[in-house]
Amino acid sequence: MDVDSVMEWLRDHSTPATLKGMSRYGLPSENALGVAVKDIQSLGKLIGRDHDLALALWNNGCYEARMLTSFIGDPERLTATQMDRWCNDFDNWGICDTLCFHLFDRSPHAWTKVSQWSEKHGEFQKRAAYALLACLAGHDKDATDRQFLEALKLVEGAATDGRNFVKKALVWALRRIAGRNPVLYAATVTLSKRLTDSADTSARWTGKTALREILKSKPRPSKPHPSKPRPSEPRPERSAGPRRKRTP
Repeated sequence: MDVDSVMEWLRDHSTPATLKGMSRYGLPSENALGVAVKDIQSLGKLIGRDHDLALALWNNGCYEARMLTSFIGDPERLTATQMDRWCNDFDNWGICDTLCFHLFDRSPHAWTKVSQWSEKHGEFQKRAAYALLACLAGHDKDATDRQFLEALKLVEGAATDGRNFVKKALVWALRRIAGRNPVLYAATVTLSKRLTDSADTSARWTGKTALREILKSKPRPSKPHPSKPRPSEPRPERSAGPRRKRTP
């Protein structure tokens, strides 16, 4: 498919009700068609990975076209520069979170971007850092506890940011990190309690909200380390005499 055929498909699957409902979720509708996310996902499965098409659709600017890039972009071909450019274009949580969840967190640049974007000033650009961290906590099975413990320092540093979409992303990240294992669960509980005692209003909100959600859940059990098999003890040799038959 090309951009024109994709846009035709999206228009055919748009509804006025979906377009009208976007505002209820804080999503912009002035450059949108009104296509349900499930339909965009279906189109993404139909197309498969097509990074060149994803780049062209992003430049189109339509909300649904940009949403589709998260399902057809190739994380192996996605460059750090492209990630930065798309992040700088974020103007709503829907595009931000969907790209972080379905594409960015699979990129080899993901962890670097968490650190870099945490220093950004735009609300949705900064949200991207912590939305991406939350997605890595759920999807990156190879990440170490040390990586997440270092990332918690970034969360604590951003806790005084009172902007709605930033502090909600912080809570999301804390909750997902807590779910990885008992070590990270304990670390996020400790941080959340510390934020709860903060003199800053936003930090207190983040701490209380995160702590309430974390305590509702339990961490995944740590994977047991495979223990070395114990050397088998030699069995005592049987006597060479004849076996006795059991009497009925």
